[in-house]
Amino acid sequence: MSLGCAPFMRGYSPARPRRENGSLDRGGTDTVRWHPKHEKAAPVDAHPNDEKMPFAHLGPDAVLDAVESTGRLSDARMLALNSYENRVWQIGIEDEVPVIAKFYRPDRWSDEAILEEHAFTQALADLEVPAVPPLVEPDGTTLHRHGGLRFAIYPRRGGRAPDPGDPEALEILGRYLGRIHAIGAVRPFEHRPRLSVEEYGHACRAFLLDSDLIDPSVRATYESVTAQLLERIERDFPHLSSFQSIRLHGDCHLGNVLWRDEIPHFVDFDDARTGPAIQDLWMMLSGDRQDRVIQCLDLLEGYQEFMDFDAGELVLIEPLRTLRILHHAAWIGRRWDDPAFPLAFPDFDSPRFWAEHVTALREQQAALEEAPLKLPQQ
Repeated sequence: MSLGCAPFMRGYSPARPRRENGSLDRGGTDTVRWHPKHEKAAPVDAHPNDEKMPFAHLGPDAVLDAVESTGRLSDARMLALNSYENRVWQIGIEDEVPVIAKFYRPDRWSDEAILEEHAFTQALADLEVPAVPPLVEPDGTTLHRHGGLRFAIYPRRGGRAPDPGDPEALEILGRYLGRIHAIGAVRPFEHRPRLSVEEYGHACRAFLLDSDLIDPSVRATYESVTAQLLERIERDFPHLSSFQSIRLHGDCHLGNVLWRDEIPHFVDFDDARTGPAIQDLWMMLSGDRQDRVIQCLDLLEGYQEFMDFDAGELVLIEPLRTLRILHHAAWIGRRWDDPAFPLAFPDFDSPRFWAEHVTALREQQAALEEAPLKLPQQ
């Protein structure tokens, strides 16, 4: 999951924190760029599958060995990319274009769930939807193993984030999202979860309250506000399953779209799951209420060329935003023993973080009281 430090301004999705790159000489000649944090504080006896530090030994040599185990010959040029749920590296390949190696966090997804993600993105690519599936080996393999970790190799795709204020870009985004959802509606996921208030709300709240991560100064307020939010969502809003459930990208914010040559390339389907279509649309909207209505109309102008949209789903936008805020804090907390997370989110264990988190939750109490977005034709 690509989450950052100030993700909850109305309509904006989490931004990723900036990385710091060091360098390492490999073989005395080639330069390898890497994140010092990937190996910082790793104990001598750490195992790659250690539950608390699953990537402790995933330094440059281990990454290159893994990639070369697939039959590719690296030129030893590496760049660590921003990803904290998994570990992602760009790897130079001799006489070929670089590839992207994605190492999966152990015990998060089963093999079947990862392969289902791969199959979904391949189905999209086969129908000329610009998703980015992993490279397929001659024997059909997409999921590799090395050193106790699982990884996949992806083609490199360049681009920038789309402009959320460009009506033409939003219409194009909507058109491709409509195609993704039309394909996603053909069959359900079998091994990936359904988006739910239980997973993103109650389980996250329970985890944090059972931990010592919440600053004591706001713990009682957090407990009260989150209970009220979840009660309100379940009492006054439609159940997520009351709308058509389809296969989704799941984390479709602008940071997971690479815009190039007027085409959006959708990347990072790691959070793919089943749920209502609005989950892949609401994070594209930003600004004040009127801005979001206009942007939604632009998105749907393209979307509905390929997929019908139930405008009743708009009522779910603020509940989904609330669940994302709850999930974000718990996501960091569950990974806090991973050395990369304290470096990426240094304020998480500070009173300031938790005060701002509770403030964001209080703002959601007010947002849930507002009328949902309404399109002119409604």
